[in-house]
Amino acid sequence: MKKVVLSLAALALMFSCQNDQTSGISEDLQEVQIDMSDFTLLVEDDGLTGKSAQGIEKCQSMNNLEYRLEKSPGLAKKMYDIEYNTRQAIALKATGKGKPTGGSGGDSSPAIYTGAITIPVIINIIETSAGNVTDAQINSQIAILNEDFNNNNTGTSNVPAEFAGIVADLDITFTRSSVNRKVSSNTSWGTNDAMKFSSQGGIDATDTANYLNIWVCEIGGGILGYAQFPGGAAASDGVVIGTDFFGETAAGGIYGKGRTATHEVGHWLNLRHIWGDGRCNRDDYVSDTPSSDRANYNCPSYPTVHCRTNDMTMNYMDYVQDDCMYMFTTGQYERMRALFAPGGEKEDFVN
Repeated sequence: MKKVVLSLAALALMFSCQNDQTSGISEDLQEVQIDMSDFTLLVEDDGLTGKSAQGIEKCQSMNNLEYRLEKSPGLAKKMYDIEYNTRQAIALKATGKGKPTGGSGGDSSPAIYTGAITIPVIINIIETSAGNVTDAQINSQIAILNEDFNNNNTGTSNVPAEFAGIVADLDITFTRSSVNRKVSSNTSWGTNDAMKFSSQGGIDATDTANYLNIWVCEIGGGILGYAQFPGGAAASDGVVIGTDFFGETAAGGIYGKGRTATHEVGHWLNLRHIWGDGRCNRDDYVSDTPSSDRANYNCPSYPTVHCRTNDMTMNYMDYVQDDCMYMFTTGQYERMRALFAPGGEKEDFVN
């Protein structure tokens, strides 16, 4: 088992700092109690996810987080603060004490952002020969992101009645901004972010405070993609997708319909895997997603039961094949949109 976890001493210091911060904030905020006792940056590698029958490792975001935590001493504290602010925003909305922010009144309340969000996308393509990644692939990927983040995936009609009432329209639109291309003979970039730096043969990020950067390259190892969670360094911020799994492409097989990007952008917007990357007592920090202790692959039948609950296998944050994932939940909506509130990690996108 691999572990990267905040020490008890570090957690105590964080709680102390957080308490100090409450002395100058509004009475409403002081009345909202935020429980952080379950928060962890623990990364496990004990066979919970494994590989699909096709030898695919769908997502390496948690492994990249482990790497980044080792390289960046201040990252754990920053991610703790982001989590605290996220839970605070959600708690304020639930209690009615906070004022949702929609971009029209300059409201400084740290609550959920409710207005429409537009995210311009920079596509950084590193290919073994010019034109390997087609313009059609790029356009299809933007279209698929817009389907999924606006609840226009036709598969949503198949959501079981148990979950039908919590399907969310995130009201997030992605626009194609620019495309950067580079030819490289490297056929295995790995997951330590080399593709994000020209000094290592890749392409440097573009203004990550205002653009989502997506790198498209040959990752290797059967890996479909990975993302950087909120709080990481600006120079490496964004999402990485394998060439065969970017947009609609026959080469990707059952993972060739563009939903790896949906999954990875979910991570980029602070979602964890639906099973919480642990056993039954590990959560994804979303109240309306059921507990599970493993990833699901291919196209599972309903119900698929783990941890005494029916798995939400059709959620974009599971590992099922592309045409069998088709929903985010209202809880995931709140978690992602908390990032765009005043003081949130992604607020520049709406200001």
